[in-house]
Amino acid sequence: MNATEKHDRLAEPAAERRDAMRLLARATRAELAAAWQAIADKPEVAAMRGPETGLVMVRGRIGGGGDPFNLGEATVTRATVRLSSGEIGHGQLLGTDKECARLAAIFDAIYQNPAYKPAVEALHRQIAAHLLAEERRKAEETAATRVDFFTMVRGED
Repeated sequence: MNATEKHDRLAEPAAERRDAMRLLARATRAELAAAWQAIADKPEVAAMRGPETGLVMVRGRIGGGGDPFNLGEATVTRATVRLSSGEIGHGQLLGTDKECARLAAIFDAIYQNPAYKPAVEALHRQIAAHLLAEERRKAEETAATRVDFFTMVRGED
């Protein structure tokens, strides 16, 4: 196996986990708490770091190709946990909700355990549906305020 094949094989689970963490970061606390309560055989969870809140610098580029510039700061909360079975999970999200960051880290950790993966994938589908519904609602709300402008030309100028 050459280096490219090895990288591609390793990149797939990493991309899958990245997408899962993206969904967990956008989940509501109620969604995460309800999913945690629904798990009958909960693993033991030990906090490794946090949850803790801090600031990160948000950077941007004008036009996508310009020089990077500092746009401003954003508040971020992160947490790291370890399950009794050895999996380590990380959770980070915008804002200051420490419990939500802790639950996101727990779900990241149990997502790595095959016994819990179906339950976490169901949570991911629920979060994705919630986000899609929210995006549609915002699009409909925006469309209601849309104004179509047109120009009428009279005669030949």
